Amino acid sequence: MKQQTECLMPTADTIASPERLPLLQLLALTLASFLATANETIPAGLLDQIASGFMTSEAWAGQTVTLCALGAGIAAIPLTVLTKKYPQRNLLLISLITFSVCNLLTALSTHFIFVLCLRFIIGLATGLAWSILATYARSMAPPHLQGRALAIAMLGIPLALALGVPLSAWLSAFIGWRNIFIILSITALLLTVWVLFRVPNYQKNTSQRSVALKTVFTMPGVRPILFLVMAWILSHYLLYTYITPLLTDLGLKTQIDFILLVFGLSTLLGIWLIGLLVDQHLKKLIFISLTTFLIISVLLSLSFNHLGLMLFTVFTVIWGLSFSGAPTLLQTVLANAARENADIAQSLLVTVFNLSFACSGIIGGILLETLGTHYFPFLITFILAVALEVLFIYKKVIF
Repeated sequence: MKQQTECLMPTADTIASPERLPLLQLLALTLASFLATANETIPAGLLDQIASGFMTSEAWAGQTVTLCALGAGIAAIPLTVLTKKYPQRNLLLISLITFSVCNLLTALSTHFIFVLCLRFIIGLATGLAWSILATYARSMAPPHLQGRALAIAMLGIPLALALGVPLSAWLSAFIGWRNIFIILSITALLLTVWVLFRVPNYQKNTSQRSVALKTVFTMPGVRPILFLVMAWILSHYLLYTYITPLLTDLGLKTQIDFILLVFGLSTLLGIWLIGLLVDQHLKKLIFISLTTFLIISVLLSLSFNHLGLMLFTVFTVIWGLSFSGAPTLLQTVLANAARENADIAQSLLVTVFNLSFACSGIIGGILLETLGTHYFPFLITFILAVALEVLFIYKKVIF
């Protein structure tokens, strides 16, 4: 704990109260994590409109998600190293300004290739944001409240999934997808002002002992856990990114915003349950969550041609509950395995997470163009089955 509290050095008059959390400042980080998540996921609910707007296929429109995730995955580790001497607030401001400018240009652009370039740049800024948010949140809190501070800052992730994605999908039907990006741009600009004037500045302590990434990567349990991250995230986003064409093929195109809302609310409920149980039942929760997701994918494979709204809604609730705890569970088990090198392991997790997200867009796009959406559940089933086998084989070193 001492190592964590010394890793960031506050400027004058910014030290947190030893008895309470600086909620106003932490809520700014909540909104930052909301925007970072929204940048990556909101286009998934707008694929048909983006494709129509640029007269391209939904598979190509899906690459707006892929390139953002690819940028975030590529950026996480190198930006963590390159920016270690810079104050945290300055880095967050750079991310937010990039969000605002790139989202505005996306809304105004008439060239799809330019939009793809902008999405990659937003991904780089998103990777920068993810590389600092956790330590920034902990730096604002006294040692005994750092976990709670982190939970508050990361609340933006489920909120973006529960509210941001379905709300944008619904709202775009009235104001168009371009105005959704304008709203994101304005929100990022307002948050920039908030952070600039109301959030304290901190600078990393560069005197800490440097540990090689290879050292952390080869620690017992780390590689199997990162494989689980890859498999779980790849499987989830194969389904989530291409939910629009999948529902269209099922005759449920008009229910996209409803299904996304159901998924989001299910994740909120699941995160609450995971928060209550994760410290006591980490191993059981990971096994149960992965197994449940596998069962859902098998059922989707077997009943794809007979799915109505009610049955797919039930599947969505269970899917949301099973995935909701994935970030928390994976971060916790990896931190336990990496011990005092948890921060370095976190940069590895962010990289694997986002590159898996990016791969889901590429693989899903190819699958959509060649075989169709009804093959998605079969591929997901295979990936999850391999993940569970790895979990069983390496459970002793993972836990």
